[in-house]
Amino acid sequence: MRTLVHLSDLHFGRVNDALLAPLLTLVHAISPHVVAVSGDLTQRARASQFKQARAFLDRLPQPVIVVPGNHDVPLFNLPARFLWPLAGYRRYITRDLDPSFIDDEIAVLGVNTARSLTIKDGRVNHTQVASLRARFCDLPKDLVKIVVTHHPFDMPGAARDTVLVGRAGMALNMFATCGVDLLLSGHHHQSSAASADHHALAGYKALVVQAGTTTSTRGRGEANAFNVIRIARHRIDVEHFTWRESGGVFQPAGRAAFARDEKGWSPA
Repeated sequence: MRTLVHLSDLHFGRVNDALLAPLLTLVHAISPHVVAVSGDLTQRARASQFKQARAFLDRLPQPVIVVPGNHDVPLFNLPARFLWPLAGYRRYITRDLDPSFIDDEIAVLGVNTARSLTIKDGRVNHTQVASLRARFCDLPKDLVKIVVTHHPFDMPGAARDTVLVGRAGMALNMFATCGVDLLLSGHHHQSSAASADHHALAGYKALVVQAGTTTSTRGRGEANAFNVIRIARHRIDVEHFTWRESGGVFQPAGRAAFARDEKGWSPA
């Protein structure tokens, strides 16, 4: 079994500083095999904010798989936005826009969905999907395959009408063909975990897990949160932690279990 900590939407520049130390202490106590950070490390893609984010990432248990979000692209500096949209991210966070962690139980691949031409929406292109197909389909079938993006490929239940990443259907079809198991994302500052039955293509359903904002003051009605995901070949448990301001701690706030069969992932 592997343990993955899923953080998202850090938004340095609009961070609740009071929760940083308790968060780091708890994540270290959980002792994950890998940490996934699904984008929006900064509020406005400023150098000072990237430096703060970099310092935070360096204090997390390693390895860390991190991808950019739309807030990591400059908004008001138009030349930088269109000519060098991820220059700050590449300089201070990582030059690797296709990060990966692979061991003998899980394969975690990150994908950049941030784009210059949209203010908040995301997109994947044909080249990215082809690259993912080559990487995932060549992996052993007994690995649990995980994708990390900022923008979601699917949302559960009443949230299905939420704007999804561009070309979500094309990507999900490939994920089904290659047996991708788990899709991690953020962006909407809402926590959830459910089967991807909205786009259940090729007869296979992945598990979609959303993280709320872990550290930002922009909670959109939900407390700061993160996920702890425990992964086995035929079972995935998702535990949701939320910030309790009164106690100054993150506490468990719910757990969901999912089981895998020939049709994909469903509630256990």
